[in-house]
Amino acid sequence: MNIGIFGGTFNPPHVGHLIVAESVREQIELDRIIFVPSYISPHKQDEIGHSAVHRFEMIQRAIETNSRFDVSDVEIQRGGISYTVSTLDYFKQKYPKESLFLIIGMDNYLIFHQWKEPKKILELATLVVLNRPLYTKKVNEIIDTKNTIFIDVPNIDISSSEIRKKVKEGKSIKYLVPDSVEQYIIEHQLYK
Repeated sequence: MNIGIFGGTFNPPHVGHLIVAESVREQIELDRIIFVPSYISPHKQDEIGHSAVHRFEMIQRAIETNSRFDVSDVEIQRGGISYTVSTLDYFKQKYPKESLFLIIGMDNYLIFHQWKEPKKILELATLVVLNRPLYTKKVNEIIDTKNTIFIDVPNIDISSSEIRKKVKEGKSIKYLVPDSVEQYIIEHQLYK
């Protein structure tokens, strides 16, 4: 079985996350994708948004209609700063016979060498890099692409920070997030 690991803050999860995840799943024939909300991302320590529990609940609601998507609270349960290598270790122990695929954006790939134990990450999982055409030539010239798959995904121009801003300003976020996530944000008065 091929399992994709899709980490992030997901603050909040939006349709762009879902469209990209489904595109990746189809293109590299993943059996499932596990969304892993970080407790605190090492690259976004100053961006402590709403509680991890709220983000976990929103992801559950966002993916409830896709049987190939799942969510894990491994980083939330661990607490503190979330390092990808620790998360992949956890999944490799949980699924020792499965192939893991770590899904990351081009922005993260360009700083991948700065991550904690990047070589070990490449031993534990194949990197799936969400390609942006402007970067491809530059990346291939400067970074070893062993155990890495570059794939083109739809360019969805939606950001969680823009959604939070819209909510704070009292503007509509309809069609930017699944209805279930919008309802959750309203019910819990998030991002006000």
